[in-house]
Amino acid sequence: MEKGKTETRDEDPTMAEAYRKEIVQRITRNLLDIQLLRLVQSQPLWGYRIKKKVETDFNIKLRHGALYPMLNLLEKSGFLASKKQQQGGRARKVYTITEEGKKYLQSYYSVLKEQLET
Repeated sequence: MEKGKTETRDEDPTMAEAYRKEIVQRITRNLLDIQLLRLVQSQPLWGYRIKKKVETDFNIKLRHGALYPMLNLLEKSGFLASKKQQQGGRARKVYTITEEGKKYLQSYYSVLKEQLET
């Protein structure tokens, strides 16, 4: 480091943003179920819309082969419910979070809070 220069990596906004993006991507990949529940909690969504939101919000390309099995698992576990809806001549499976899904998310937030406090 040059004499007189005090900037650290922590103060570099570009580096901080890069770290932030990397961490968000890791969380999304490793906790995909949680992220999907969080998205659907804010509003009912269908598969394609969920895929696009994950790509836009978290900058992750989500394959159909990862998304739909996870949605099916969340529904089978009772965390999501779905209804077929007609929209413009096509049927969409629209997902909503269940009370059990909300409890699961609340447990996640509680564990996360405990981890951050210790």
